[in-house]
Amino acid sequence: MKRKLLFTPGPLNTSASVKEAMLRDVGSRDKEFIDLIRNIRRRLLELGGVSQARGFEAVLIQGSGTFGIESVISSVVPPNGKLLIIANGAYGERIVKIAAGYHLPHEVLRCPENQAADPRAVQQKLQNSQITHVAAVHCETTTGILNPINDIGPIVHAAKRTFIVDAMSSFGAIPISLQNDAIDFLVSSANKCIQGVPGFSFALASREKLAGAKGLARTLSLDLYEQWRGLEQDGQFRFTPPTHTLLAFAQALDELDREGGVAGRHRRYFANQKLLASSMAELGFVPYLQSAVQSPIITAFHYPTHPNFRFDEFYSRLSALGMVIYPGKLTTVECFRLGNIGDLHAPDMHALLNAIKKVLADMNIPIPVPGPVHNI
Repeated sequence: MKRKLLFTPGPLNTSASVKEAMLRDVGSRDKEFIDLIRNIRRRLLELGGVSQARGFEAVLIQGSGTFGIESVISSVVPPNGKLLIIANGAYGERIVKIAAGYHLPHEVLRCPENQAADPRAVQQKLQNSQITHVAAVHCETTTGILNPINDIGPIVHAAKRTFIVDAMSSFGAIPISLQNDAIDFLVSSANKCIQGVPGFSFALASREKLAGAKGLARTLSLDLYEQWRGLEQDGQFRFTPPTHTLLAFAQALDELDREGGVAGRHRRYFANQKLLASSMAELGFVPYLQSAVQSPIITAFHYPTHPNFRFDEFYSRLSALGMVIYPGKLTTVECFRLGNIGDLHAPDMHALLNAIKKVLADMNIPIPVPGPVHNI
């Protein structure tokens, strides 16, 4: 298959060395592999600004990020609990579906897809004494919007509720402190901003809250507490681990360190997004979000109004040129999305923009002529 650049929120482009790390086999019960798992768990906590010594644990879970979210939701909300779900996009709504699938009592605080969640509305909802847990998506990749978890977390903590954060598309590239942001459970996955390959997700958790989930799980394989106890007892997964994915992830963590950690990766992603947004504006594309709530992860753009624009053709022509973009997922507005995370750098962004210019020309869609510059 022809190598393509992936302008998506994951899976995404990985470095050659991350892929090369998978070119050996390891035994799941071998000491070397168990040490690797222990090291990964420690380093993940460090990325979240916490440690085991400070009362936090990292639990690795086979499967994609949704598996991790489902593991937490189905394992930590007690039968007499009630979950408040903050939703302003498809991934907040996915948590709603998970809760409904397990018949968990829940309430949904919805806001428009182009608006960040309002901490004051969360505070008002928490006056409902039945709510025990609150779930929010940090970077809602439906649009690329950032929700203010650093403001919501302390509100949830002050109300003595448990805060669950889906940080799938932000962890590793946007600074997060579980302790400062009062996060009890944070979920992300290997194939996002840490730039590993798909195969597992992980939950960073307050040890106290995790211990309190004993016996609450509604499934066998997604039992978060038992997965943690297994890793603590003998360092092993309860079921077959994704060995090659974990080897790749350890290499990806090394590369994150060499880039300058979360701050360094954030700088590159931020520069990628700014270059993309400004250049797309020059081509006549209008972003869906206001810049104040736009993340450096993925950007949604309105469809052009020109009658020749058809997204399927636009997508196919870009794919033929080796550029893979993301369709829209909005409920009321026609948009497509361009991600700028993964092993992507400024030359890759320019390559995409040049490809878009060519495709527009091939589709007979004119690029707006810049207006005259007036001296003041």
